[in-house]
Amino acid sequence: MNAIAQAPVEGGVGNPVLNIGIFGAFVVVTLVVVFRASRNNKTAADYYAAGRSFTGPQNGVAIAGDYLSAASFLGIAGAIAVNGYDGFLYSIGFLVAWLIALLLVAELLRNTGKFTMGDVLAFRMRQRPVRAAAATSTLVVSFFYLLAQMAGAGALVALLLQIPNENVLGQGIVIAVVGILMIVYVLVGGMKGTTWVQIIKAGLLLAGTAVITVWVLTIFGFNLSALLGQSVSANPSLTTAAGAEKLLGENLLAPGLQYGATATAKIDFLSLGLALVLGTAGLPHILMRFYTVPTAKEARRSVVWAIWLIGIFYLFSLILGYGASALVPGGAQRISTAPGGTNSAAPLLAFELGGEILLGLISAIAFATILAVVAGLTITASASFAHDVYANVIKKGETAPDSEVKVARITAVVIGAVAIAAGILARNQNIAFLVALAFAVAASANLPTILYSLFWKRFNTTGALWSIYGGLLSCVLLIVFSPAVSGRPTSMIKDADFAIFPLANPGLVSIPLSFLLGIIGTYVGARHHVEIAKYSEMEVRSLTGAGSEKAISH
Repeated sequence: MNAIAQAPVEGGVGNPVLNIGIFGAFVVVTLVVVFRASRNNKTAADYYAAGRSFTGPQNGVAIAGDYLSAASFLGIAGAIAVNGYDGFLYSIGFLVAWLIALLLVAELLRNTGKFTMGDVLAFRMRQRPVRAAAATSTLVVSFFYLLAQMAGAGALVALLLQIPNENVLGQGIVIAVVGILMIVYVLVGGMKGTTWVQIIKAGLLLAGTAVITVWVLTIFGFNLSALLGQSVSANPSLTTAAGAEKLLGENLLAPGLQYGATATAKIDFLSLGLALVLGTAGLPHILMRFYTVPTAKEARRSVVWAIWLIGIFYLFSLILGYGASALVPGGAQRISTAPGGTNSAAPLLAFELGGEILLGLISAIAFATILAVVAGLTITASASFAHDVYANVIKKGETAPDSEVKVARITAVVIGAVAIAAGILARNQNIAFLVALAFAVAASANLPTILYSLFWKRFNTTGALWSIYGGLLSCVLLIVFSPAVSGRPTSMIKDADFAIFPLANPGLVSIPLSFLLGIIGTYVGARHHVEIAKYSEMEVRSLTGAGSEKAISH
């Protein structure tokens, strides 16, 4: 513990004991909820899909809790505080993405699948290769998303416990504690316990951000122009990590501060926007939530509720970001150099408004956000491996539900350990940016295959494999050789430079490539009559729901 016990560092705020005490109270309450919910976990359907017992509104709130991650609460607020208009574009992309999910994916997946995305893809294709590919994609997307959440955990606790950014051991211990709690939630509560944690967290997050939003607006007489004017006047410039002077001022209100300096930056923004808008419909932990409701109608209601709640929250995030740059002493400069970097904007604003008590409450909500999301990601990844790989690829469908759930729990432990190690590597990165990478992988590997499976009659197994693996490999490779990983002061590996791909987000290349590979693979592969015949059944079920209730009950 000596690694954590540091003298207060510049930018550290609040009372560490009070901060952690409030967080501990939340953990105790949610663990009680998880243990109570776990009493009914008797079957695979209970563990994976919460027995399909949640209503549309309940599931909509849980989806909002799952979707509004640390990237939304900490990352976007920080991005707006430091980059103004360009930071708010993350919110726009995340919200617009739900229209794609609502119109093209939600109800159709609910009608066609059972537990995972692999169920949908394997409906009319060869089971083993497609399920293995779907599970691989799910694990990689979940890894990138977990990377962002664990980085958020490290950033938040670095601020609360006043741990310097250079103290790798101290932040590592904290990230490990968050990872262990995440594993406990999943092992004990399954999807039902995780869902209730997400519902509680969504309520707390919306209530907490609403309080801060109203508080900030009250200071400025509910005059948004006055708030924006104060943000502009309080932040004439910013010294970047590389030592360069970055002019802010009125640039905070105009596009281009982050993505307009060069032609490459503008193209990078297009790539980011494409990934954000298309990525949600391919996120496995969001898709899996549609299986927790009893009917397709409730799946539609889930999405409508989620859109309203998420939209309201992103309006709040605009006030949080500009409020932080306007009211936190030192403005964007202090925010960017505080422990946790730009992710510290919302906690610093809370401390400025309400002192240690409000900071502790907001920090507990941020912890709740991280724990709820990582639990949802972990159960999705473990369910995909157990259901798709273990039960249907290795055991060829001949396995007892109890053994499948046991494998899922073991997988959750492994995923948690990997997430802890990766989170330590990615600490202090802006988590909205890290989540955007997860969206790029989801949009590249999953969305083309899902859309082709649902709407293209000729699409076959070869096309699915080419699309999934091609999109996945191209996206991951481009990320590895991009400025996100090396070559810049803000990269994950600061002392290396092997960035040969100029864009920080690869979506503009990898997403169209995945769609193209799906087409090429389909025409290269054999045209199996079984796949063609099954398409008609899949089309009727996906559009009408006929036969889906009976299928998922087994």
